[in-house]
Amino acid sequence: MKAFCLLRNRLKPFPINNNVFRRCFSPLPIYTNTNLAHQLHFIFTKRPATSPDDPDLRALSPFLNPKLVETVLYSFQSWKLAHFFFTWASNQQGYRHNAYTFNAIASILSRARQNAPLRALSEQILRSRCPMTPGALGFFIRCLGCAGLVEEANSLFDQVQSEGLCFPNVYAYNCLLEAVSKSNCVDLVDARLKEMSDRGFVFDKYTLTPVLQVYCNAGRFDKAFDVFNMISDRGFLDGYLFSILALAFTKWGQVDKAFELIEVMEARNVDFTEKTFIVLIHGFLKQSRLDRALQLFDKMKNSGFVPDISLYDVLIGVFSTAKKLDKALGLYAEMKEFNVQPDTGIITKLISCCNDEGELKRLFKEIGRDMNLEALTMLYNSLLTVLVNNDSIDKAYSLLRVMLGESCSNDLQGDEFCWENDIVPSPNASSFGVVIDGLCKAGKLDLAVGLFRDMSQKIGCKPNLLICNNLISGLCSSHRMEDSLEILREMEKSGLVPSPFTHNAIFGCLCKRMDVAGALDLIKKMRVHGHEPWIKHCTLMVKELCKHKKAVEACKFLDDVVEEGFIPDMIAYSAAFDGLIRIHEVDLAMELFRDIVARGNYPDVVAYNTMMKGLCQAKRVAEAEELLKEMVMKGLVPSVVTYNSLIDGWCKNGSLEAAMRCLSEMFDKGREPNVITYTTLVNGLCNSGRPEEALMVWNEMVAEKGLAPGEIAFMALVHGLCKCGRPNEAVVHLREMKSREMKPDGYVYTALVSAFLAQLNHPLALEMVEEMVREGRFPGKLDKNHAIAGDAVIELLRDSRTSSSIRDLIAEGNIPSISMSDVESESLDGCIT
Repeated sequence: MKAFCLLRNRLKPFPINNNVFRRCFSPLPIYTNTNLAHQLHFIFTKRPATSPDDPDLRALSPFLNPKLVETVLYSFQSWKLAHFFFTWASNQQGYRHNAYTFNAIASILSRARQNAPLRALSEQILRSRCPMTPGALGFFIRCLGCAGLVEEANSLFDQVQSEGLCFPNVYAYNCLLEAVSKSNCVDLVDARLKEMSDRGFVFDKYTLTPVLQVYCNAGRFDKAFDVFNMISDRGFLDGYLFSILALAFTKWGQVDKAFELIEVMEARNVDFTEKTFIVLIHGFLKQSRLDRALQLFDKMKNSGFVPDISLYDVLIGVFSTAKKLDKALGLYAEMKEFNVQPDTGIITKLISCCNDEGELKRLFKEIGRDMNLEALTMLYNSLLTVLVNNDSIDKAYSLLRVMLGESCSNDLQGDEFCWENDIVPSPNASSFGVVIDGLCKAGKLDLAVGLFRDMSQKIGCKPNLLICNNLISGLCSSHRMEDSLEILREMEKSGLVPSPFTHNAIFGCLCKRMDVAGALDLIKKMRVHGHEPWIKHCTLMVKELCKHKKAVEACKFLDDVVEEGFIPDMIAYSAAFDGLIRIHEVDLAMELFRDIVARGNYPDVVAYNTMMKGLCQAKRVAEAEELLKEMVMKGLVPSVVTYNSLIDGWCKNGSLEAAMRCLSEMFDKGREPNVITYTTLVNGLCNSGRPEEALMVWNEMVAEKGLAPGEIAFMALVHGLCKCGRPNEAVVHLREMKSREMKPDGYVYTALVSAFLAQLNHPLALEMVEEMVREGRFPGKLDKNHAIAGDAVIELLRDSRTSSSIRDLIAEGNIPSISMSDVESESLDGCIT
């Protein structure tokens, strides 16, 4: 209510009610409008999870007008807040957006590359039947074009005409052609040009420029030349238009033709702009045509232009890569003549051009002699960068210590790079930044923290945001939370404002540690700064908690994140579903699932699959099928995983017919079953005593579908056949499994031994025991199959055909969990013949 009270105090002595406000103060004075803008900005940026029913908002909504809304929109730094405010304003009674508010939010969304809401906005502008001037239409069309929404721009252009909302002029058409120029739609361009001609519009320079761009992008030489000649005949030709065609030649790999065109243009006295030279030189270099790039570079200088630092940077970079120090130094000398000051990047390239320390010293003498202290510091910083990039972090650290005025015993001494009067420059923030970053990446965090302290304590140099971020990130990666929080406190004390990266580095570390309270406290702090917690860290927190069977705490964490005004990603919710299911809280998982749907969230296929798998594991397959119908109704396409969960559920419920129907539905929906699908069916059929059908499914998987079963599939079949009393067929598949270098688990051998004993085939049972021993798969005392294997051994000891071999295995310790004393204690002598 603060905003309403403030307005009431300013508007005395008038009666205080909304009707009077509207009657007496519409339009609002500029001062009040500004005050309203500040109030609205405050409400939408400083309060968590602002509700449209907020009483302060209800008090302010009657005073909305398009100019106020436009002002507030441009005041937000976050596109999300701007879009939220725009949507809120759209729903206020008595208020209607105009073309300028639509263009304001379109500009914001376009710059943020938010295509989905921008696409929806183009539909909203039509639904609202907002009249538009040709200029406003052109602006909106350009926003769509900048975001690559060419189809939407083209459709909107037609619909505003058909509905009488705007009658485009040449400017609007030119904006549409500019949007289309970002695609290769030659046919669309031709159609629009014909429309303009039929309406009597005269093509100007701004019409033909995007047309030329489209034809060049599409590689249409013929049409491009036709337009180029039209431009030339009408006297529109300039360096920019020429550069479009020349650069197109360059992109097509025809650098020589592009250069010929340059010479033709020179003969026609077409003046090239500085930008034209720069763009073409860069284009030639991208095509690895250094020869032509240098020729054009000379032409540029002869035309009276001083090359900018970017050109020197890229050319010196080419010579640096080729290790041509003399050529690179020649360009450096030229820079000095033109009074173009080299930056750290160029100095770094010159240093990296050196093949050995001899060349490095020569370089220092040539370029360092005439440098002042500031330039000399930059030179040393470049050397530090090269040393760090070459993994010589110890040398870089040593050199920085020399720059601090300390002696160093390292093999790289600072005096090797001194000139008259032993001048070694003092380090600046960049010097520390390079080395601290290198130390963090090398895991030498104590040295990095020490340098960070020395910056301010020894030379009074304040660390910048990048240094702090690198150090905090390194500390958090090593789980040194307390140290990273100390660095954060020092940052804030020195007046440095943390960035989203700063907060999220610490937030991620808190999530790894499952520090829920610390993470939520930091989220509150982040909200004040307008920073959003990264989705991957929220998901990590949920997964870590669920891994430690704290799924309920994970769900509470997600609720608290929502309370702070941030919406977790569906991946995080899916992890929470899975965690609840793992602790057998399927009902809680369903409750959470329904809750997030009620909030307007849209579960994806993974979320549905997770819930369906949990329901099937709980033998609630009918409910899982209802979820399948629900996801199909919402337009989601079930995956193979979806059907596998249902098939597994039906098999475990003993409903094999339902499982087979599910398999048929997979085929109908174009979802090819995988090995897991067939393995589940084989296992289910064997458990239901239907081995013939199980073998038919197996053969379909291998012979018809060409799928390669893995260890789990083979073991499921072997174990299943044993349960069905068909150990001989099981052995055949066991042999095939081993021929593929797969190793059966002990429970498979135990099942084979038991199946042969059930058929009184003791010799084959012994053979399986011996193989199980050789493979080291005999169950230990903690294995649930230990008792079964032990009983089998006792049974084999009672048979004269197998007892001797079993006794030998026991005596040799090959059956480690059974000793001869155990055998004797069983008093088996009377039983063994």
